[in-house]
Amino acid sequence: MSTPTDAAPAQPGVRKSGEDLLTIEDIHVYYGNIAAVKGVSISVKPGEIVTLIGSNGAGKSTTLRTVSGLLRPRTGKITFQGESLVGVPGHKVVSKGICQSPEGRRIFPKMSVEENLELGAFLRNDKAGIAADKERVLDLFPRLKERIAQKAGTMSGGEQQMLAVGRALMGSPKLLLLDEPSMGLAPVLVDLIFDTIRTIRDQGTTVLVVEQNALAALRIGDYAYVLESGHLKQEGIAREMLKDDSIVKAYLGG
Repeated sequence: MSTPTDAAPAQPGVRKSGEDLLTIEDIHVYYGNIAAVKGVSISVKPGEIVTLIGSNGAGKSTTLRTVSGLLRPRTGKITFQGESLVGVPGHKVVSKGICQSPEGRRIFPKMSVEENLELGAFLRNDKAGIAADKERVLDLFPRLKERIAQKAGTMSGGEQQMLAVGRALMGSPKLLLLDEPSMGLAPVLVDLIFDTIRTIRDQGTTVLVVEQNALAALRIGDYAYVLESGHLKQEGIAREMLKDDSIVKAYLGG
């Protein structure tokens, strides 16, 4: 798992200074003739948890898929560690240090937990590093260790979500993309997943998370962006957004 020395956690209430790890500038992304993302600009600094919140259809997952190389913006720039990602295929994006846990988990149900984790490291050939990362993942998610030989499709939704996150971590990412990690989970498991996301960041991996559960996301996030109908509506320090009446009313049930 990546542990860069410049990725210390952000301080509460203050955004870190310095260069961005990821910069998205004025991207426009379409499905056919339908605009899904309309001029969105965001940045992620090393050591942060940055969260994208918004209702269903706001363009959050499309933004992540574009960073991952699964979609290509019609216009705009995406830069990771100073290099352009526009037009870079997905597997090469992974090799640059960006790994995603997709919406809906998409684990391989007929394979064991261990086989799923090993697939997460498919671009790596550092056996010692892979073994060390596997141990870290199993320490983060003890339930996976208990079910290491079990077929992934027989596990609960929460366990499959743990596996999806663990599989992404096996790529040793500098930036971990999480798409709706709490979807369909019981509240106790939501708390567990988000506590683990904070631990992952504290261990040195920067995180960009898309989440409809705005309350949970803002509680663990350092910086937040609000998307609405493909547009960037608001941004700011995550904890301060918890006090914003417009955010509370629109996304937190206030």
